[in-house]
Amino acid sequence: MSGTSDVIGVLLVDDHPVVRRGLRAMVDDLPDVTAVGEAADGAEALRLLDEGVRPDVVLMDLQMGTGMHGVEATRRITARPRPPAVLILTTYSTDADILAAVEAGATGYLLKDAPPEEVAAAVHAAARGETVLAPPVAARLLGRVRAGGRPALSPRETEILGLVAEGLANRQISKRLFISEATVKTHLVHIYDKLGVDSRTAAVAAGLAAGLIRAV
Repeated sequence: MSGTSDVIGVLLVDDHPVVRRGLRAMVDDLPDVTAVGEAADGAEALRLLDEGVRPDVVLMDLQMGTGMHGVEATRRITARPRPPAVLILTTYSTDADILAAVEAGATGYLLKDAPPEEVAAAVHAAARGETVLAPPVAARLLGRVRAGGRPALSPRETEILGLVAEGLANRQISKRLFISEATVKTHLVHIYDKLGVDSRTAAVAAGLAAGLIRAV
């Protein structure tokens, strides 16, 4: 984590200065969370990361005027070595927006009307590597899953998906289950195929929405 081991550093990315000020006030009011930077769009957020800003969590808006939008910024951030968690905080809740953000690697998806305590809890969960979905977002994903039929995961696949939801890496899962990393990867390929996704975060989101696993 940034700074000290018990403080969660947050980078705020939103094109509205008033929104950023409100978020900074909320974040800095938490005893174990601090804002380590602000950006008006995705490109500025990437520049801050290049300059050495090291957040644990990025609070990312989706649409930011003419600047780089949140999905593209999320994709570029999560492609970096040891990336911070990206938590989407936006007013947009369409299926296309949600799926695009999750597929890009976002750890969570919240709406801006969420109460401060919900945002605070989500920041802590994201810093732990957990997936966070606002109730309306989870409901939308569940609707999509139901429309396509409930995916059938094997007991082992369900177990592995649950460990992924806890934030465990492939190596940790292999040690926990006494199987090889190659076997874990094979199971993940099958899980992705059955859920119709192509990332760990998207798999967890789909699993939560379908009721295949429980929120940590």
